[in-house]
Amino acid sequence: MASLRSFLRSGKNAVSAVLRREFHGTPPAAVQVTVRDALNQALDEELERDERVFLLGEEVAQYDGAYKVSRGLWKKYGDKRIIDTPITEMGFAGIAVGAAMAGLRPICEFMTFNFSMQAIDQVINSAAKTYYMSAGLQPVPIVFRGPNGASAGVAAQHSQCFAAWYGHCPGLKVVSPWSAEDAKGLLKSAIRDDNPVVFLENELMYGVPFEMSEEAQSKDFLLPIGKAKIERQGNHVTLVSHSRMVSLCLDAAAVLAKEGIECEVINMRTIRPLDAEAIETSVMKTNHLITVEGGWPQFGVGAEILARIMEGKDFFICF
Repeated sequence: MASLRSFLRSGKNAVSAVLRREFHGTPPAAVQVTVRDALNQALDEELERDERVFLLGEEVAQYDGAYKVSRGLWKKYGDKRIIDTPITEMGFAGIAVGAAMAGLRPICEFMTFNFSMQAIDQVINSAAKTYYMSAGLQPVPIVFRGPNGASAGVAAQHSQCFAAWYGHCPGLKVVSPWSAEDAKGLLKSAIRDDNPVVFLENELMYGVPFEMSEEAQSKDFLLPIGKAKIERQGNHVTLVSHSRMVSLCLDAAAVLAKEGIECEVINMRTIRPLDAEAIETSVMKTNHLITVEGGWPQFGVGAEILARIMEGKDFFICF
């Protein structure tokens, strides 16, 4: 009681001193953000930053998107920036490509990338090839985005991974994020890129929360397209993956660590351009390589990675 009286007599100076110590002693903490909310943040920030950016697709406006990725954007930006389209992928993808050629920066959402097969002529022949065939005179700054790969109970027609499909095509950049920071930083970079970008999300990852650093919470946060990230350090075997399969690799690495096997887990982030240097550097250390993906085994992303490693100058040194 005596110490309390003494503290109260000391007045405002003591109180302000305590507050100053508490304020300066608490570092900013990372926050939990789902992949869905990270994508929403990226869209919101880029729509606000550049009036040339707009979003179109099925149910993206009044319904807030089939997976609620565009939640709240129609109310904020209106009909001219957030545009509901008919169920005609070939049509609205073509409109988006034309808008990109005219100087706008469209984000074309496919409700699932399986439906992009209806629009693949626009994606490949109109978007991907124009910048190249015009010798760089006609950029096509467009992002094709939406859920990719297998989900729960959606049958074979809605379960395909298009990473190898679009990664095969010159003129496209192909991005496949895993975490919330991946989703936000890479989508913002894709929207600002002058090349057409295929942005492959995963339906089963939308609701997964990740820690987002203070840096990633900034409106200026960008991640470079074409750079992989080491998610776990190891020296016995390299696991290379992208999108949801990164989670499985980290789970496997945790199990193997109990047996004394330390896995290095690489999150590719980008399919094209492929960060072969990051993979080669890791394999030089571990001398073992396993690729993990959600696509079909023949002519897949993993096959390309293995071919790059075997054709590389360090193959016979490693193996």
